[in-house]
Amino acid sequence: MTTYSAGSNLEKIFKSGKKAVTGECGPPRGADAEHFRHKANFLKGCVDAVNVTDNQTAVVRFCSLAASKILLEMGIEPVMQMVTRDMNRIALQSNILGAAAMGIKNLLCLTGDHQSFGDHPQSKNVHDLDSVQLANTLRMMRDEGKMISGTEVQGRPQMFIGAAANPFADPQEFRVVRMGKKIAAGVQFIQTQCIYNMERFHKFMEMANDMGLTEKAYIMAGITPLKSVGMANYMKKFVPGLDVPDSYITRLKGVPKDKQAAEGIKIAVEQIHECLAMKGIAGIHLMAIEWEERVPEILETAGLLPRPTVS
Repeated sequence: MTTYSAGSNLEKIFKSGKKAVTGECGPPRGADAEHFRHKANFLKGCVDAVNVTDNQTAVVRFCSLAASKILLEMGIEPVMQMVTRDMNRIALQSNILGAAAMGIKNLLCLTGDHQSFGDHPQSKNVHDLDSVQLANTLRMMRDEGKMISGTEVQGRPQMFIGAAANPFADPQEFRVVRMGKKIAAGVQFIQTQCIYNMERFHKFMEMANDMGLTEKAYIMAGITPLKSVGMANYMKKFVPGLDVPDSYITRLKGVPKDKQAAEGIKIAVEQIHECLAMKGIAGIHLMAIEWEERVPEILETAGLLPRPTVS
């Protein structure tokens, strides 16, 4: 692991040897900050940091920089997501500096969903950099004090660098190699996409351990609880890169509709326990999509509350 410290709470949890827990809160499709605060309040005190998505699924929402600042004001540590789809290297570096100046200490570097999936499919993407290059840019600005152009940074951004990984896209072996490229570029923690096929995730982690990647970065398993059999079917059929086993769909079908949410939470808790028992898993990234109010229950049932305090 790198010896550099950005001083974020999330980083301190990792370095203490305890299992970290992060949540996720997506900004609204408008300027209603109170709606965002309402959702975020369910996560306060239950997780070590909260991811703020950046126009997820290529749908316009208020920006992750503003949302991260709101979390800071609420006493919640943000993990600010930044996608390279919409900004060139000038804007990306500018937002890094602005976020650091506001006191944001965690940045998750992403390429972003293609605009054809969103509400502005006619828009032009940018992709001046990809997520690997963005991570390296931040590392260079922080550690070397240089921008891509070679210009000196006057006030280095003190940030803990993260990225995502999809364990289920084919070929699976390449996904591990790509994760290794991100870590080599400067990524210090990884959050995976939603995990449902536990057998395939075990294989992914075996490869990551064999390559020594779990000794170089902290890997968090991504868990998204299933609210219903309808959600499970949708995730299986329409969300690229996800692998939802038929066994979960059958299990949810086997309970009454008003009991499916509780069964989905039970499945999520089982997944959390199984992931935390795997070699190389440093924490859980809980993505309760528009279900933030159930996060305390899920984490309590999983035995992950109260969260540890570190200094």
